[in-house]
Amino acid sequence: QVHLVESGGGLVQPGGSLRLSCAVSGEFVNIALMGWYRQAPGKQRELVASITRSSITNYPDSVKGRFTISRDNAKNTVYLQMISLKPEDTAVYYCKFSAPGRVYWGQGTQVTVSS
Repeated sequence: QVHLVESGGGLVQPGGSLRLSCAVSGEFVNIALMGWYRQAPGKQRELVASITRSSITNYPDSVKGRFTISRDNAKNTVYLQMISLKPEDTAVYYCKFSAPGRVYWGQGTQVTVSS
């Protein structure tokens, strides 16, 4: 069984920071394309960060310079460091594991940016 468990979400004021974690069991994160996605109410799920097996990262313009994805192979965990958070970053954040022939998602963690 493969499990992805996100944590670290919560309520933060605009301009604040959060670090999300995605702990993976049953697979190794260093063999996969790992991604963080988010989905706001009434909107489609969108990619906010990804990291390849060779540690190449990718971000959409909306979060570039504010979000950083990283991977700790020893802990089999992927992180999303978010700074300068804005109200429009409010969403449920999901972790995704992709490898040939298989894709797994976590259950999501809520991030709310509000004063």
